[in-house]
Amino acid sequence: MASDSRLRALKTDREVRTSWRQLLREDVQTIYDKDPAARSMLEVLTCYPGLHASWLHRVAHGLWKRNHLTVARMLSHVGRFLTGIEIHPGARIGRRFFIDHGSGVVIGETAEVGDDVLMYQGAVLGGTSSEHTKRHPTVGDSVGIGAHAIILGNIYVGDGSKVGSGSVVVESVPAGSTVIGVTGRVVRIHGRRQEGRT
Repeated sequence: MASDSRLRALKTDREVRTSWRQLLREDVQTIYDKDPAARSMLEVLTCYPGLHASWLHRVAHGLWKRNHLTVARMLSHVGRFLTGIEIHPGARIGRRFFIDHGSGVVIGETAEVGDDVLMYQGAVLGGTSSEHTKRHPTVGDSVGIGAHAIILGNIYVGDGSKVGSGSVVVESVPAGSTVIGVTGRVVRIHGRRQEGRT
């Protein structure tokens, strides 16, 4: 009986390691596939601060979930110092996340980021409240967030949306939207121009 539980624990540990390995492989492959400037996997591993920030965040988030809050915050702080990218350890980040030219990216504590999201330098997922509730954006799958775009508050950016560089978004946007401007407004949904929206 004891050997059965030990075997189950070993199998579970192996599955966790496999999933971590798979996650890390996917992160590297995503950058290599999406960035034409990436010449080799070795270059991606050694020269992409967005990758390093993402990996440090995954470890910090694991610590955060296990209630090692101070250690998680310290690791997050080290990550910010090394990469110029600030991701709170409480933020939930999906698979194949890519921060390109990452300097100045900020992702707040209650932010949630889906799979296959691409962010550029200076992008912010920020809060608009000091309450201890959900106060940061939720970003769906396959979203592109341009350089210096600011998305604020407990809002939702729908799957497949694009947020233009320098845009400020303070209201939820539907899936498939293209958002530009200050304050950002929807100009396209699923590729179709919206009447009365310029």
